[in-house]
Amino acid sequence: MSASTVINANAPILELRNVHKAFGDKQVLRGVDLAVAPGKSLVIIGGSGTGKSVTIKCALGLMTPDAGEILFDTQPTTSRKAVDNLRRRTGMLFQGGALFDSLTVWENVAFALLYRDRVGRTEARKRAIENLAKVRLPASAADLRPAELSGGMQKRVGLARAIIANPDLIFFDEPTTGLDPITADAVNDLIVEQVKALGAAAVTITHDMASVRKIADEVAMLHEGRIIWRGPVSSLDTSGNPHIDQFVNGRATGPIQPAI
Repeated sequence: MSASTVINANAPILELRNVHKAFGDKQVLRGVDLAVAPGKSLVIIGGSGTGKSVTIKCALGLMTPDAGEILFDTQPTTSRKAVDNLRRRTGMLFQGGALFDSLTVWENVAFALLYRDRVGRTEARKRAIENLAKVRLPASAADLRPAELSGGMQKRVGLARAIIANPDLIFFDEPTTGLDPITADAVNDLIVEQVKALGAAAVTITHDMASVRKIADEVAMLHEGRIIWRGPVSSLDTSGNPHIDQFVNGRATGPIQPAI
């Protein structure tokens, strides 16, 4: 995070209060309450179509809630200036990587520096290579194109891009989707390492229970548009909540109906 940024460590860096969002007659979020503090990792779990991605899009200002309040660093995000401040201090690792095929690896990593902060190309490239090293990629990868990388390497490039501006908050959207278990575990390790190094708050949505157990401090379950359980990751197996029990154990029978 930047030296000029002052954060109240006792207050959530991100807070959603009674957030509602509908698309026509379909109520997706029905009063979501969430908060994550600096230095903490919150993972949101839930079945397909329960509103996890919509929650993140509302938090980022990509969608406007129908009701409720979203605060970043204790301030409401109701103005364009407030949303811009949130985005400037936020990193994002997208599910599919979302790398630009027409740009080199280093240009992808340094995208915000080049096109938002107007950092010179020499300095931006230097900082990109430094961040590639943080995710265990060599400097020789800097001038490759995304198509020349494996899926795991693309995820690492996406992570390097997410952390290059030293964000106070990082979102991870299904960070291990499409990866084999060994590569996924390596990516999880890098996520934990870099989030701790930054002292940032992290919000992750995932179906991967191995990821949940590796990267979460706390877990929240979203079901039918509401958070129905939240607790430390160590309580997942003893939550006493039938929805959590079914989801963690991957059973088709239970209170959660398969999305088929």
